[in-house]
Amino acid sequence: MQVKEIINNIAKDAKSSLQSLRKVSLDQKNDALNFSAESIINNIDRIIYANKEDIEFAYKKGIKESLIQRLKLDEGKIRNISKSLNDVANLPNPLGKITESRERPNGLTVKKISVPIGVIGIIYESRPNVTSDAASLCLKSGNACILKCGSESFNSSKVIMENLHFGLNKAKITLESIQMIPTRSREAVSELLKLKSTIDIIIPRGGKSLIEKINNETKIPVISHLDGNCHTYIHKDADIEKSLELVINAKFRNISICGATESLLIDRSILSSHLPKIIESLVTRGCKIYGDNNCISVDKRILNATEDDWYAEYLDSKISVKSVTDINQAITHIQKYGSGHTDCIITENKRAASKFFNEIDSAIVMHNTSTQFADGGEFGLGSEIGISTNRLHARGPVGLEELTTYKWLVESSGQVRV
Repeated sequence: MQVKEIINNIAKDAKSSLQSLRKVSLDQKNDALNFSAESIINNIDRIIYANKEDIEFAYKKGIKESLIQRLKLDEGKIRNISKSLNDVANLPNPLGKITESRERPNGLTVKKISVPIGVIGIIYESRPNVTSDAASLCLKSGNACILKCGSESFNSSKVIMENLHFGLNKAKITLESIQMIPTRSREAVSELLKLKSTIDIIIPRGGKSLIEKINNETKIPVISHLDGNCHTYIHKDADIEKSLELVINAKFRNISICGATESLLIDRSILSSHLPKIIESLVTRGCKIYGDNNCISVDKRILNATEDDWYAEYLDSKISVKSVTDINQAITHIQKYGSGHTDCIITENKRAASKFFNEIDSAIVMHNTSTQFADGGEFGLGSEIGISTNRLHARGPVGLEELTTYKWLVESSGQVRV
């Protein structure tokens, strides 16, 4: 069977499954997620074996180390995948919520109620956990999903999918509600992007090149997850020990996630008091630092930054450091070079924090908080498909609520319009 035919059949099956999904109870959905979570725990060894195959494939393909770190699974990470499924099962039902209700003078009762979006295509790269995160959120929100994983995570995602189908089957839910494209072929992505009449929305999770390809090739609405050039700005009224702890965590807890701090800004008035300790701690951890002349004058181990460094999402043991005159220059810099993902101010000055909150136009804005908290699970959403930098429909972590839309329910006692 040709790739085009495979993709068309999958999309048709997904569309058809929506009718039966509307009849599935909340308990069935939750049971499916909990059964899947249990099955994943029972199959940890199989998932690890499949993941080793993926890692070998990735190395042969020449995938960069930061992406391989995203790809790697161990027992702890697999248990977290299982826990995320349980967490989503325990979340409130996002469907059937009446968000507006009014009685009109003309006798109409008008209600706005949350409903599923429909068929969601999710295209992602190295992370096999996206398979379960995306599937669980789509199922709980009543959507059918079509998953296209990266070629490097194919085996891991395939085994995770088998466990998800085990849960669906046991809960008596159609397997077509969660489908994975069974090929590594890039042609499959192109074919998927053509199906505007069948797929309601595309959610890509990957690098800038993937997002650009999807935006250029499809007429289907896209919830974009762009790169994460996240900034941490140390304001003149920042506590030095708090600054040190936050910067190191924001950079090094996990360097390969989109919420890792890539750019550090610091007020010029505190360069000599705050920056030496931070640089020493970064260098001790093997970090390459690219900075401006003012920062280099504090520590000669800092390398000369180029314009590209201010834009860079390194996903590596690298960081850019720039001195600024004040909070206004910091905000201007972030608005110019940032990706609109997550940005943080470190300060004990509440007025400065309020100004930062008000003037930074990113999906997530933080105060005295590690940017590594930019995560749906940490926000209490159970899980997420990604961090949207869109302005329409979904912004920030894409969780259950963001996978719903609404319809209007109108009742009367037989009113006709004059």
